[in-house]
Amino acid sequence: MDFRRSDFPDDFIFGAATAAYQIEGHSFGGAGPTHWDTFAAGPGNVVRAEDGAVACDHYHRYEEDLDILKNGNFDAYRFSTSWARVMPDGRTVNPEGLDYYDRLVDAMLARGLKPFQTLYHWELPSALADNGGWMNRDTCQYFGDFTDVITARIGDRVDAIATINEPWCVSYLSHFLGHHAPGLRDIRAAARAMHHINLAHGVGLSRLRSHGMKNCGVVLNFAHTEPKDDSAAAARAAAVGDAIANRWFIEAIAKGSYPQEALEGLEPHMPDGWQDDMAEISQPMDFLGINYYTRNLVHADPDAVWPHVAAEDGPGDKTQMGWEIFPQGLHGFLTRMSRDYVGDMPIYVTENGMAWDDHVENGSVYDPVRMKFVSDHILAAKDAIADGVNVKGFFYWSLLDNYEWAFGYEKRFGMVHVDFETLKRTPKASYEAIKSAISR
Repeated sequence: MDFRRSDFPDDFIFGAATAAYQIEGHSFGGAGPTHWDTFAAGPGNVVRAEDGAVACDHYHRYEEDLDILKNGNFDAYRFSTSWARVMPDGRTVNPEGLDYYDRLVDAMLARGLKPFQTLYHWELPSALADNGGWMNRDTCQYFGDFTDVITARIGDRVDAIATINEPWCVSYLSHFLGHHAPGLRDIRAAARAMHHINLAHGVGLSRLRSHGMKNCGVVLNFAHTEPKDDSAAAARAAAVGDAIANRWFIEAIAKGSYPQEALEGLEPHMPDGWQDDMAEISQPMDFLGINYYTRNLVHADPDAVWPHVAAEDGPGDKTQMGWEIFPQGLHGFLTRMSRDYVGDMPIYVTENGMAWDDHVENGSVYDPVRMKFVSDHILAAKDAIADGVNVKGFFYWSLLDNYEWAFGYEKRFGMVHVDFETLKRTPKASYEAIKSAISR
């Protein structure tokens, strides 16, 4: 690694991130069905129709996994609390679920790890999906109720709370492009979900404030978006693509408005009175989480439906996902968010990582491409700090190989290899390299 802990401010946090449905094992502990279970059971939606029923069995093995983090010299663990585990029908409390998160947080603290909680990382209870899910405004208030329940139980012991993880994926990717649960391709559904997931953030933040919670924010995903060529059409396509993928959520949350390039297609399908929600959506928060993986080269596609945009991967080296490795984009978003939206507000890189076709050989996993990926992206964050951005931490995605949503168990993002038959954990060379770098 080309960095050391001593290259960063004394309070800079190094951590790793996971998500409940991807690692816990949703068949354990009385968790209720989710729309991801339904989506995975549909033909062609998920590789081999795999789901999160067992995943990494973090539910039973969390102490082993937290020991790996502690032994790796990490400071913090970013985890999510499953709504469907805590409230299996979205409304009724499951004591086993609350007890599990009690044990999990206590186990982090016992190891000196700071708990960074995410309230919602995509596992919508099926009972709420049956009533329209994020197309239904009522879901926002039910999310507020979930926020109340889980915060009353563990809020006194967590260091930070993010309301929503990657609202673009929850709404546009899932309701317009159809790649994630619930798998819709419907512009009216997308517009409503894109607004209601922002409103859920606002409602969740209001409920957190009512509990006296201080270090609260949101986690947004960004993809570097630039024109494929020098044409005016490509420039226009890039502006529209950027408005949908990158600006819709941060502008609502930071400025109380939506970008006009996106409203041109979405406004006719928005819920009545959406403007009245913008004050709650844009109330002050304490930090911004940035998830960043790749860039897109964009050009116009006049034969397609709105937004008439086509995107492709850039020419650089690719990960197992086919995503271009482009660390400059992380530096660009860190500086852009500080300059245009949040000023001196603390910013965390809450997810950054890469998938690779990793294999255990002679008891170890050698992943030099990931080692360079991590080093280059952490150096991009270091450069942003030098440019005046208040970057406070970096969380690698992910601690473990896990259930990678529509890609099932094929794509391995972990710095720890998981054998999905035996569930044996094998730390990879990248884990050892990060461990060494952050010990100095």
